[in-house]
Amino acid sequence: MKRILLIGTGGTIASEETGDGLAPGISASGLLSRVGGIERGVRVESLELLALDSTNITPDHWLMISGCVKENYDRYDGFVITHGTDTLAYTAAALSYLAKGSPKPIVLTGAQRPIGFDSTDSKENLRDAILCASSDMPGVSIVFDHKIILGTRAKKTRSKSFSAFESINYPELGAIRDGAVVRFIRQECGRTPEFSDFLNTRVALLKLIPGIGRDVLDFLFERNDAVVIESFGVGGLPEAGGFFESIREWKDRGRVAVLTTQVENEGSDLGVYHVGNRLKRELGVLEAYDMTTEAVIAKLMWILAKTGVASQIERMFYMPVAMDMFPR
Repeated sequence: MKRILLIGTGGTIASEETGDGLAPGISASGLLSRVGGIERGVRVESLELLALDSTNITPDHWLMISGCVKENYDRYDGFVITHGTDTLAYTAAALSYLAKGSPKPIVLTGAQRPIGFDSTDSKENLRDAILCASSDMPGVSIVFDHKIILGTRAKKTRSKSFSAFESINYPELGAIRDGAVVRFIRQECGRTPEFSDFLNTRVALLKLIPGIGRDVLDFLFERNDAVVIESFGVGGLPEAGGFFESIREWKDRGRVAVLTTQVENEGSDLGVYHVGNRLKRELGVLEAYDMTTEAVIAKLMWILAKTGVASQIERMFYMPVAMDMFPR
């Protein structure tokens, strides 16, 4: 008998109509009571941890979710976490580091329409997630619209459609077809998970727009230990506006700069153009390559909670975890 723990955190899947719009109001046990068709040999128990719209999810909540999995890890064979879709990719990425190398499935899911609606994807997604959690699919993943996506590679790409998530720069792990898990890839795992209990949330994100100047970057560096810069195309910074000088000054003061791209697919390559080549050659900024922005943010919070030494930060950043980047 497989024992699965369903952990509720809120989100659209658990929402009900209010006078001010949809808001979470259905418990984890309430969700479970509305889903039929769970295969024999699987026992699902529920736990209500949070009741939040995922817009309100913070890194403290990531730690709460990870802590809940850690506390119950030895009692269950797999875990399903119901969660709002808007920040689901961030939470999945964070759990990939906070419960690193889990040999048991930790599956996140949600819905684009509440479970009480006549037309809803909630029941299929939850049923599929339970099926995946009871299979031989280790590590953190998102199950949505019959897809199984690695937790470090997921991104929400549609705001309303049932097919809300895509796997970025990495194949899907598998799919749910005719009530069965079809596995394409089995991600690596450890004998036991490596749980982490702390995050350094002093990480900021700057999305470049044409004409922006260094004052915004200086503002973020002053208040954070690391800044992730979403650049254009394969990566680079404007030669005017003082960006290079800003990064040099703040790096000398112990800050971390990471360059990524606003383009969802195919990643960065700072060596292609002069505007990017200088950043690596002269300033030694870190490059995200094929990582998602969600994974970069979560990984930096995880790393900076462990070390502030530049050489160790760089080593850990470029060390693949849960295939968040291809080895360099």
